[in-house]
Amino acid sequence: MHAPTLLIVEDEERMRRLFELVLKPAGYELLLARSGAEAIRLIQDHGTFDMIITDLQLGGLSGMDVLEAARQELPDVPVLIMTGYGTVKSAVEAMQKGAYDYISKPVDNEELKIVIARALQVRQLAQDNRTLRAGLHEQFGFDRMISVSKQMELVKRLAQEVAQTDATVLITGESGTGKDLLARAIHLVSPRAQGPMVALNCAGIPEHLLESELFGYEKGAFTDAKKAKPGRFQMADRGTLFLDEIGELSLTAQAKLLRVLEQHVVEPLGGVRSITVDLRVIAATNQELPDLIKAGRFRLDLYYRLNVYQLRMPALRERPEDIEPILLQFLDRARKERGSRIRRVSVEAMTIMKQYAWPGNVRELHNVVEWLTITCKQDEIAPEHLPASLKSPSPRQAEGPTDTPSLLSLGLSVEEVEKAMLQEALQKTGGNVSEASRLLKITRNTLRYRMAKHNLSQPSG
Repeated sequence: MHAPTLLIVEDEERMRRLFELVLKPAGYELLLARSGAEAIRLIQDHGTFDMIITDLQLGGLSGMDVLEAARQELPDVPVLIMTGYGTVKSAVEAMQKGAYDYISKPVDNEELKIVIARALQVRQLAQDNRTLRAGLHEQFGFDRMISVSKQMELVKRLAQEVAQTDATVLITGESGTGKDLLARAIHLVSPRAQGPMVALNCAGIPEHLLESELFGYEKGAFTDAKKAKPGRFQMADRGTLFLDEIGELSLTAQAKLLRVLEQHVVEPLGGVRSITVDLRVIAATNQELPDLIKAGRFRLDLYYRLNVYQLRMPALRERPEDIEPILLQFLDRARKERGSRIRRVSVEAMTIMKQYAWPGNVRELHNVVEWLTITCKQDEIAPEHLPASLKSPSPRQAEGPTDTPSLLSLGLSVEEVEKAMLQEALQKTGGNVSEASRLLKITRNTLRYRMAKHNLSQPSG
């Protein structure tokens, strides 16, 4: 790692020599400018220095002129102003115009080294943050959402438009379509991108803990509350809160969420004061909220608050032209990250994949690629390499004009039919309660209740 280079702008020979004696032993490289004009030439040539230290009073062009040139040409380089007695007011003005800090003459050597070290640390953190943000854009930005279909291009265009507003967004679509990826992309291009992106899966937290996760709690609010804890709303202040599977919220939590959306205040559990929050809410669901409203499980007024701007993520089977570019992207990533040898997909194998219904959508396609990188030993995927499930007709493909059999002719009771349906759904999804509940078009809590009623457990293996 190179030693930090400091541009020192000082018209007094004695002061320049003093800086050399103090800062060179501290590990800094120094570039000395004898006037404001010389410093500005170096700045305009985009000299390679990490910090500028300039006297405010210079012969000819002043330290303010040096500051102005630095803000225009090298905005990420901190500028430290040195000021004598009687010019502190001008130093404060310099800070208002973008100077990092000022230090008074006569300069205290130890104070100078502390201020320089702090400024360089702040600059490094800013650079790290920009690098991190660039990585986030690469990982979660709209460019990551590979598509060629008109449906997805329209979704992305509308999402980028609404991202520039503060409107609440409701993202709908089947499981595995990438609703969470779309939410993160919206945040990254929004005016709130500098703030946090906080996500909460409403179905992944037990109901009795959900409210404390959302709204936080004060010390002593309940038995185990040894200290106060902020909720997701407070954590997302000045940023975005993403609520996935919003249809799983209890009616009590829905009422509190509605108040936050209307009044922008949060009341932690056990608290006696309201906390103002400034955030944007993006919600997602794979359920039909109007159906939940009719069933009395979702508030109509909350639905209207959430459904300010709705984006629907199309299922993968609705855009088969996207299967190939997404598949190739997954394979390219597997080659870079794990050294996978697969480079091509045969026309026959691609035809099979395009004809498959993909009930698990993009997530299922990703899982298939993961499986292929382990099992396929060739550099080209052929039909024989594909999982058997892709080559057998899916329920949608197998549908035909056959007569529907009568369930009554089977002689089964309602309880027996319900139990059989639960068993079949759990078997088909490998015991995945979330996927089984979607197949049955019921909530996870309802599925668990009915599993307990019929003494059913999740199948192993």
